[in-house]
Amino acid sequence: MRNPHHWMIVGGLLLIGAPAAHAATSDSGRFSLSAGADYSSGKYGTDTTTDIWSVPVTAAYQTDRWTFKLVVPYINISGAGNVIPGVGKVKNGNPKGRGRGNGGGTTTTSSGSASGLGDITASAGYELFGSADRTFGLDLTGKVKFGTADENKGLGTGKNDYGLSLDTYKVSGDWTAFGGVGWMKYGSSQYIKLKNGFNANIGADYKLNSSNNIGAYYYYRERIADTGASQSEIAAYWNHKFNDSLRVQAYALAGFADGSPDYGVGASLKYSF
Repeated sequence: MRNPHHWMIVGGLLLIGAPAAHAATSDSGRFSLSAGADYSSGKYGTDTTTDIWSVPVTAAYQTDRWTFKLVVPYINISGAGNVIPGVGKVKNGNPKGRGRGNGGGTTTTSSGSASGLGDITASAGYELFGSADRTFGLDLTGKVKFGTADENKGLGTGKNDYGLSLDTYKVSGDWTAFGGVGWMKYGSSQYIKLKNGFNANIGADYKLNSSNNIGAYYYYRERIADTGASQSEIAAYWNHKFNDSLRVQAYALAGFADGSPDYGVGASLKYSF
């Protein structure tokens, strides 16, 4: 069984390029539902500020060694037409892209607003190793991000992405150190060309008491678009457990590269049953 204080990194918020830490708890054999709201803002190497709101709804099932998740997000984006949620700045040749009406423009720097369903993500994680005292573990996770976001609105590329990550943690008293590496195969469309890329994270969690944890982590992803940039950001979070079934989490992040937002905030509520 996984350590109840084990914090892992989920690639991205799956929507806006910001990683989200969450606790792998003792909810073995239980379903959970969570809903959140995330906001980020940045220029991404353009002359225009792009603001992104996302509302992800997550369903999960966890056993002693397996964790299955399905994330369905709703996205609202306002800003440069060549900035794609979760990707960053790209060369977007779609004549119907965000800010161009119905093919009325061809520049890659037009601006506009759009909203709708984002890319739905499914993942399956397996604990490769867990120590008997539950102070050390190693997880392998596979992920598919389906291209359900409307590429004509600039909400996504319209193509599927496939990823694999390896994450570990080590508990020492009230502290938990964690980190991981991952690789994503990004799908390219007729209008947006992407490269495959590696990502990595490292952080620490501190147990304040039986109900509260705080922590921080650093996340990096290499450049995946010729006109884009790498992602580099630091985030801090707080998690509060009301009881065995209900938890709330909040985070704030700061970006240090053009591939990341300048800043972001978010919160989510999780119920297990």
